[in-house]
Amino acid sequence: MPDIAAPAIRRIALTTGGGDAPGLNAVIQAVTRAALQQGWTCLGIRDGYDGLLRPERYRAGDGCVELTPERVDGIAALGGTLLGSTNKGDPFAYPTPRPDGSVATLDRSQDLLDALARERVDALVAVGGDGSLGIAHRLAQRGLRVVGVPKTIDNDLDGTVTTFGFDTAVAFASECIDRLHTTAASHHRIIVVEVMGRYAGWIALHAGLAGGAHAILLPELPFDLAAVAALVAAREARGQAYSLVVVAEGACPREGHRALLGPAEAGHAERLGGMGEQVSQALGRLTGKDARCVVLGHLLRGGSPTAFDRVAALRFGAAAVRALAAGQQGVMVALTGRDVQPVPLADVAGRMKAVPLDGDTLATARDLGICLGV
Repeated sequence: MPDIAAPAIRRIALTTGGGDAPGLNAVIQAVTRAALQQGWTCLGIRDGYDGLLRPERYRAGDGCVELTPERVDGIAALGGTLLGSTNKGDPFAYPTPRPDGSVATLDRSQDLLDALARERVDALVAVGGDGSLGIAHRLAQRGLRVVGVPKTIDNDLDGTVTTFGFDTAVAFASECIDRLHTTAASHHRIIVVEVMGRYAGWIALHAGLAGGAHAILLPELPFDLAAVAALVAAREARGQAYSLVVVAEGACPREGHRALLGPAEAGHAERLGGMGEQVSQALGRLTGKDARCVVLGHLLRGGSPTAFDRVAALRFGAAAVRALAAGQQGVMVALTGRDVQPVPLADVAGRMKAVPLDGDTLATARDLGICLGV
């Protein structure tokens, strides 16, 4: 919300936290260039907030670096993030080693605010997903001038039509599914493709549709593999001796549990993975066919962003600076229709955008005869 009494901005900081996503460097470039147009200095914090909370890890003065036109020139097309990232740097529950070798989680939010004050930072642009924007909201509640930028390949942030990184992930997953059609058909196999998507199946649904999958299993719809096996049998009876199944990592059987790679670490979400292999093995038993699993995993995070994601990221970055210049704080810039507009962080922090069960994209899958496991 605007605060006309706030002092003038001269110096801002930028952080990229959580999982990496194609388009992060485009945001860095846009924020830097737009800030310079305002006459502001722009600093980049290394590895989320680690550059300020663990400065001993970096060369003297390198935990927080000035972003110049030369430093950001040409980076919009590059994957990853120039500043680095971490999903284990929550300043409100910061992992801190104990003398006995164990790790405690401490509230170091005041340390972070003090470090930003020492760097003479007037405002922060926080680029991230649900966790990072939740942190940004809490920092805003502590009095820091913050604008958030929505980033996640999962597209599960509430309040915005899309997040940057999603289009690139879907495009890559779709290409992989295209390639798997030919090898599955050649060997008359079932191939199960596991994609990222912990609690929301946006990648699975869109990539499955674009890639012509025959079944798509989503976290939003607990599935029954008997329905998928019936689809495979029906295709076989029609002379279509192969099937492609796309599974979100967070998909869950109707009578069962989500697949875990391991228990949750202190202060962090549980690690998911393995559902694709479970589905593959079960379908092999149910159908008697050779079934294989391909896990795309972190391949979806990497690589150069698509043109759509580059433009989206540039728009979000420039809009974040416009919002600060207009006196906005405690907001996230969001694509709300045609335009990017600020929305209150309080309205989006901690809220997930799941695939709507009554939406037209899911209806399209049903209309095309794609099995959803129900």
